[in-house]
Amino acid sequence: MSWFRNIFGGGKDQASEPPERPPRPADWCKTFADLSREMNEGKRKSIGQPEIDWARDYERSLIPEGARFPRKGDVYEARKDLEVTYMTSWAAPYTGGGKTMIHEGEKFRVDSDPMDEEPIGTYALAVNYEELEQRIVDPEERSNPKYGGFYFHLDTISMNTNFALVETDCTNKGDQGAAPNA
Repeated sequence: MSWFRNIFGGGKDQASEPPERPPRPADWCKTFADLSREMNEGKRKSIGQPEIDWARDYERSLIPEGARFPRKGDVYEARKDLEVTYMTSWAAPYTGGGKTMIHEGEKFRVDSDPMDEEPIGTYALAVNYEELEQRIVDPEERSNPKYGGFYFHLDTISMNTNFALVETDCTNKGDQGAAPNA
């Protein structure tokens, strides 16, 4: 049975921790958007580890102290008209989307738990989903049988400066940080 444990886990020889990643260089100042732009401009062929982690760490370092990090169940309201990123999901190995304008007063709900305790951003659904879907997503895309809906990516800094937290899920316990309206 020791061969079984060695192949499928549980063996004493198996490393229990992932390899340590190199620390972010002191002069690193690239975001994931910067890395993506470099790839689109042909300056790099791919984006991989540890650069993704470094970009995420750098972006997290830009979030002001006392900022509130988004949590599942939070509802935010746009304080002004604002350009944001939206994505479309498909029953296919593809994600579409682009940039769109949202309007002052439109609300967005964080529909899933962020992957990090202090996320640099989160995904959210429009509270008035059908209305925004009609306005934002091309009718040809919406009518495609593989179309699976749309959602937004909102970064934490923007959520604290351009949105007002108007509702929280009371079942989310723990330190939530300072409310952006406080």
